[in-house]
Amino acid sequence: MATEAFEEIVSDFDFLEDWEDRYRYVIDYGRRMEPLDDALKVPATKVDGCASQVWLHPQIEERQFRFDGDSDAMIVRGLIAVLRALYNGLPVDEVARVDAQAELARLGLDEHLSAQRSNGLRAMIGRIRGVATEAA
Repeated sequence: MATEAFEEIVSDFDFLEDWEDRYRYVIDYGRRMEPLDDALKVPATKVDGCASQVWLHPQIEERQFRFDGDSDAMIVRGLIAVLRALYNGLPVDEVARVDAQAELARLGLDEHLSAQRSNGLRAMIGRIRGVATEAA
């Protein structure tokens, strides 16, 4: 059920030998993402439960889900970019059916993130699923 963009990340990860290379990949992936406009960094878009500052700005157009986001931590910004690859462009009613934990496990992220980062990642996924479920 993963998007083509997410499958590309999975493929890239297959070529990376160790976790340090994968960690750098996630950070670089986040650096390539456009920053979220400061006007959108408001309490309504802030994600609670994250150790760092995280904002997600979901948009639903013609029943397609997408979101933009940002963080003050580079690894979290990369995780946002990975989540965008996983979810952006899906029909809104399919978002909640994505097993994000299983998809992210394909990258080995579940084994290498701190407990705080894992909690923050779950909070981001929860926000994404909540918005999509409400819109569906």
